[in-house]
Amino acid sequence: MFGSRALVLSTLLATLLAAVLVPPPAQAKPRPGLPPVNPYAGPVGSSTMHGDPASSDTTRYRGPGPGARATTRTLLSVCPTILAGKDGYIQALCTEYLDRAPTLNIIDPTTLRTVARKHLTAGSLLGGVYAYLDHRDRLVTVDGSGRVLFLEHRRAGSTGRTMTITEAAAIDLKPAFTRACGAADCDAVTTVAPGYNGLVWFATAQGRAGYADPRTRKVALRVLGRGEQVANSISTSPAGMAVVTDHATYLVKANRNRAGRPGAVKQVWRRAYDRGPARKPGQLSHGSGATPTFFGPRTGREYVAITDNARPREHLIVYRAATGRTVCKTPILGRANSGTENSAIALRNQVYVASTYGYPYPATPDGAGEAVPAKADFVGGMQRLTLSRKGRKKTCRVRWTNTVASAAVPKLSVAENVIYTVERLAQGSRWDLVRIDPARGRVLSRTTIGRGPTADTLQMVGTFLPDGTLLQGTVTGLVAVRPAPAG
Repeated sequence: MFGSRALVLSTLLATLLAAVLVPPPAQAKPRPGLPPVNPYAGPVGSSTMHGDPASSDTTRYRGPGPGARATTRTLLSVCPTILAGKDGYIQALCTEYLDRAPTLNIIDPTTLRTVARKHLTAGSLLGGVYAYLDHRDRLVTVDGSGRVLFLEHRRAGSTGRTMTITEAAAIDLKPAFTRACGAADCDAVTTVAPGYNGLVWFATAQGRAGYADPRTRKVALRVLGRGEQVANSISTSPAGMAVVTDHATYLVKANRNRAGRPGAVKQVWRRAYDRGPARKPGQLSHGSGATPTFFGPRTGREYVAITDNARPREHLIVYRAATGRTVCKTPILGRANSGTENSAIALRNQVYVASTYGYPYPATPDGAGEAVPAKADFVGGMQRLTLSRKGRKKTCRVRWTNTVASAAVPKLSVAENVIYTVERLAQGSRWDLVRIDPARGRVLSRTTIGRGPTADTLQMVGTFLPDGTLLQGTVTGLVAVRPAPAG
């Protein structure tokens, strides 16, 4: 999840709680192995929850650095999806406490003042909270109306001081669902992502993969596996869309018809993984907690990485993206903390994973099943693994392990060469933004960004802005962590 599924918790927690931009600094020079740039997505690093369509959880911007300052913005909602477009405005898609409906907040990046809001239709647990920004700075999502929405914001009025949010376009998915399973509401979209040919890819709760074509309004669907469910984000590369169900990993693409237009959804490969005997504490479904991640040393998309749900220790599994062949499979973390609900960081031949085993989520999704054991201590821990060659075979070797109790999806600043995450301390009474050396795993610095349960980052994802600001979602809104003043 939030990695990929703190999104589920955004809605569940909402139910419980109901009773002048700085010129951007130089980015890291493009080098082999960076995620491929998608021409139909917004800025690299801030257009999707995991930074880019490949879900690398990297950014080409520097972070706030040591001595940073934190400012809290209360929105009275849970904010798992915080993005930023070319115009610099923050687009936060949050779940309201009272009606559990998603609301898009356009926020001034300097003042953190909300300049426009649009309330969307409530739907399934995940409907309307996964989103991305397209190349026109429009937020693309699916809400409870069963439509793909393209939401744009623009200045309005004679002075241009006000901002409005309008529905620039929409594609109705309900007829496709009716044809596929007999009723407009027989399934629900859990996540969306931009294709490299302009298609809007999505996956559904009941294990379907599909796309909507903005040019023709065509919608295509395919069942991935009978009885399988999707509870994580999806990822895209020029090769197609990768999706993990609670049983297997898939790569699909759109076939081309005789006219050269997208046709049926084709399954390129499927690889089952060890889903274990039950859900683990600190995970939100009985299966992988990972969003699939494209990475590689040359093109940034040679491989796909996931984590499984095996006992007693989960594995990092790396597939060759073109064929689905397993490149390596390595146990991760220890017996007391081998479980993760989060997407891995992956860049070139390095992969970083963080434990969420035992994380005290306030609730779990309907149908998630009982955790075994029912409860466990959240001890945290992170690991770095390197994909390397040993003779004729490739292996994933553990390079370091630390004890950071990560309470957010970690992200790697490529420009700064530093991993950022939020650490849960003193049983949730304090939350620190920590900077970690990716080479050795040691903590470089920490900044306290909140105290008490209202500052819980709930394993949600942070987003970096060009000026070094890090935006982190919390259960009550967001925190902006800015670089220390010069001098």
